[in-house]
Amino acid sequence: MKSLAAIILSAALIAAPVMAKPAPKPVIIGYLPAFKGPMLAHMDSIDLTKITHMNLSFVNPDPQGLIVSGANMACMDTEGHGGLPVADVQAVIGRAHKAGVKVLISLGGGIIPKCSGNWPTLLKPENRANTVKNLIQFLDDTGLDGLDIDLEWDVLTAVDTAGEYTPFIQELSAALKKRGKLLTCATASGEGGMVPVSSVPYFDYVNIMSYDGIGPSWGTPGDEHATLDMAKHDIAVWQARGATKAQIVLGVPFYGHAFGTYKLGFHDYKGLLAEYGDAVAENDILGKACAGCDYVTYNGRPTIRLKADLARQNGAGVMIWELTADQPGPNSLLDALHDSLNHAAD
Repeated sequence: MKSLAAIILSAALIAAPVMAKPAPKPVIIGYLPAFKGPMLAHMDSIDLTKITHMNLSFVNPDPQGLIVSGANMACMDTEGHGGLPVADVQAVIGRAHKAGVKVLISLGGGIIPKCSGNWPTLLKPENRANTVKNLIQFLDDTGLDGLDIDLEWDVLTAVDTAGEYTPFIQELSAALKKRGKLLTCATASGEGGMVPVSSVPYFDYVNIMSYDGIGPSWGTPGDEHATLDMAKHDIAVWQARGATKAQIVLGVPFYGHAFGTYKLGFHDYKGLLAEYGDAVAENDILGKACAGCDYVTYNGRPTIRLKADLARQNGAGVMIWELTADQPGPNSLLDALHDSLNHAAD
């Protein structure tokens, strides 16, 4: 028979409230591009306290599957800034780690540079193990926290049609999990640009590229390139494809596209602010968005805040393309994003 003390203790334990597990901190994943010049030079303008992960972009294996050649990256496009020293990559990683930011290296990109090997060839069964081995060795040597897979459109389609995409992801996942490293992807939400459903369970985060609904040579004239409705649609697509809330990361643009008499093409948010003033921060359009009209389509702070709230409710957080396009200070998109995600989470 239980003693009176034991009975009282048992009753107290039963009556004690169960502490709820705290919600995970929202992730803010920002890309840092090598093709804008040495990455370390951009670090001073980025508030590392406002991001959780940084994706260094982009790396491609050379035709032999090598990631490093001597003291330099074998194929990390710097657009005329010269071969990128591995030491520079390690310096970026070191500075980010001191701020508590995890660092991944992003493979591929929307435009594969000439120095790259052919991805469908690199991922054939007879070559895949070597490619994976070299990638994992690079992570081990540099202290990176994981890999982000950004094979897109024609390259993605070719690899997947050959039946090699998911086996590649499976092999990477197995090797990375042994090391406690992350595996993520960037994906569009339209036919021909989506990672296959069979690969989704292997990713820690599925970064949804919810932008570029219109651009210099595609889309419906007069459309905006990254609306809130587009973000809602794209999240729903990936929910239907089996991505969990813990995996879904909503991509937001820190840039816009211009049409008509505006300077055509791609515009960084900070460039728009410099040219057109503070009003840019509170709007999504310069001019009037219509077929044949003169306008620039982008995301200002109010829409970025709404997207942050959407991402918090439906996913793990947000992804940014890309960090150097922001303008630090009162008009910062990163500040708006961080504040909206984290104040709502408090």
